Amino acid sequence: MKIGVVGLGYWGPNLVRNFSSTDNVESVIACDLDERRLRSIGKKFPSVVLESDVKRAFADESIEAVAIATPVSTHFPLAKEALESGKHVLLEKPLAATAKEAEYLVNLAESKSLVLMVDHTFIYTGAVRKMHQLINDGEIGRISYFDSVRVNLGLFQHDVNVIWDLATHDISIMHYLVHEKPVSVAASGSAHYNGHEDIAYVVVNFNDGLMAHFHVNWIAPVKVRQIMIGGTKKMIMYDDVEPSEKVKIFDKGVTASTKEGIYKTLIQYRTGDMYAPHLDGAEALSLLCSNFVQSALGQAIPVTDGNAGLEVVRILEAADRSLKNHGSLVTLD
Repeated sequence: MKIGVVGLGYWGPNLVRNFSSTDNVESVIACDLDERRLRSIGKKFPSVVLESDVKRAFADESIEAVAIATPVSTHFPLAKEALESGKHVLLEKPLAATAKEAEYLVNLAESKSLVLMVDHTFIYTGAVRKMHQLINDGEIGRISYFDSVRVNLGLFQHDVNVIWDLATHDISIMHYLVHEKPVSVAASGSAHYNGHEDIAYVVVNFNDGLMAHFHVNWIAPVKVRQIMIGGTKKMIMYDDVEPSEKVKIFDKGVTASTKEGIYKTLIQYRTGDMYAPHLDGAEALSLLCSNFVQSALGQAIPVTDGNAGLEVVRILEAADRSLKNHGSLVTLD
């Protein structure tokens, strides 16, 4: 099949590179309004077809699928036009600027029997896939909390706040690993430079005491990419900055027993071994591109489908509403 890549800014060239080496991809058509970006792609990938008119690319019936890596404000109109043109669509994260737009795209893709996927790249990393396996196998037990920190100095975005930029990654990981449905969201943050919140804290609540916490920051002095997951059997520490042993499993936990007398509940701590499982080193974006192509050909099921993207956008949108109301709790439908 032929695949078009729309948008050759920060992420688009990575999509061009990976699709160029993906099985069952006949050719890649790179599309951007900026002639300099087109020339740059042409020098790096001589076999790639260059196109400056996105409407012409969408009208080309030989192009069966498109990957869109443009600002989030353009996701909805571009994806809508691509789907209406009969093309499978892979959208850069987040899926859309609003839940209403995301839901429309999901329904449109379903009505036309087309694949709609979102580029939640971290889901395809060896670390997240291993955590998913451990949780599904029951090794961690029932999840009690999900706590993430994603901070660094920059890059400032001019169209979205730090939640839509950075928290999207960890919220997508949470959605993939935690099989419960969230019930409410609360967020607080502040803007210091360009009118968009550059530091924020988001809490996602579930039933039965499970909660997820996200700390995101564009103005931190160090780069931190960590997730802690507490389970009733074991605990997980995921450090994406760590060059090796990114995932560590701790055989630690807490047990509570009821006693008669003044102290009716006895809390005991369990401390066991720690181990770091072997992780698949395959490039995550390569696996994502392969999953998209195979899904478009009817040979696989999308791992990060439109519904996954929609659920993440619902949480992001709820966090925005909470920010505007000074951290008030927002109930999810």
